[in-house]
Amino acid sequence: MERVFQTDRAFAKEMDQKDPLKSIRDRFYVQPGEIYMDGNSLGLASKDAEKALLNMMDIWKKEGIKLWDGLFHYAGKLGEMSAPLINAHPDEVVITGSTTINIHQCISTLYKPTKDRYKILVDDLNFPTDRYAIDSQVRLKGYDPKEAVKVVKSADGRLIDESAVIEAMTDDVAIILLPTVLYRSSQVLDMKRVTAAAHQRGILIGWDLCHAIGAIPMDFKEVDPDFAIWCTYKYLSAGPGSIAGLYMNQKHFKETPGLAGWWGNKDDTQFELKHEFEHQRDASGWQIGSPSFLAMAPLEGTLTIFNEVGMDKIREKSLLITAYLMYLIDEKLAKYGYAVGNPREDSKRGGHVCLEHEEAYRICKALKEVNIIPDFREPNVVRLAPIALYNTYEEVYILVEMLEDIAVNKKYEHFSNERSLVV
Repeated sequence: MERVFQTDRAFAKEMDQKDPLKSIRDRFYVQPGEIYMDGNSLGLASKDAEKALLNMMDIWKKEGIKLWDGLFHYAGKLGEMSAPLINAHPDEVVITGSTTINIHQCISTLYKPTKDRYKILVDDLNFPTDRYAIDSQVRLKGYDPKEAVKVVKSADGRLIDESAVIEAMTDDVAIILLPTVLYRSSQVLDMKRVTAAAHQRGILIGWDLCHAIGAIPMDFKEVDPDFAIWCTYKYLSAGPGSIAGLYMNQKHFKETPGLAGWWGNKDDTQFELKHEFEHQRDASGWQIGSPSFLAMAPLEGTLTIFNEVGMDKIREKSLLITAYLMYLIDEKLAKYGYAVGNPREDSKRGGHVCLEHEEAYRICKALKEVNIIPDFREPNVVRLAPIALYNTYEEVYILVEMLEDIAVNKKYEHFSNERSLVV
């Protein structure tokens, strides 16, 4: 799609006036004097999330243990609210656990190695927790990860070659786990193509949606993956360490969860407290322990916003505002050593821009000094996420002005390049 932008600040203000989502910004706690560009790492708090959390506190205060009467299926309710984000059947989605626990749950359920088909296929650019979980699971089956984990290596350290992934789908591969959007380069993989290729070869496949859910629309009824997992504290703004999500394709409902727990037991026998597990035959059956309502409630608030606005409108603005940021980088910053390190095509980029510079680490520190919040990823990436629901075009313009000033006046030089835990 061809877009026409201009380099002056008045153009950014005009874009903000035309923005159909501009009123949604007021529902988030945007801090005065701060430009927050890190919503792909931790989304801002919303008033809707706060209201839902405080409401949950009121229920607890007033009802005590009686709260279970109205909240026993709360995880399923949130799963039903989440399902439109990926166009899945409501009973295929449950809100539970953490990203890593849910990887363990899905792999331990579906990974059934045989003598001839025992490998798990992964890439070398995904977030490391996915690999830690995969390696753990193959060890539990008695295999050496060096032998049983097959890694498709990136040719450039930025992007995954989908054709290389498909080529690696050999007869010894049992299951695949890949990211939908790469956390570093913002590349969007073609889930439909890769999933179809896996299924044609009799291979199960799952997707990590952590940097995709809430950022890009997905259609799981069309893609038909076997499983998926995600966190909710990034684009979904459900709070630091908030509850995670799990999708299990209904064709696998007959499978017994690899990690069984009492909250995955059938509803009608759960409180009989038998010592024999009876699996609830929907996504809720993959829950393990009692749900954490206080960690779940903020998600209810933010899902209200997402379902009110709709993913198509969110994606439309996200593509436009990130395209505007890339345009300004090209026009104003390229001559100072900045470069866009993510795909340019709309269909191939997620919700953040991967800004590369040899001094990226110290530039992040310099931005924070002027109350602009980015984040850094090794070795040279400033990740910038203008979030559709609460960032403005004028904020993008100011960000670029500051990046230019930092480069021209070398304002990063007085910062140490020694890495700390958090930039």
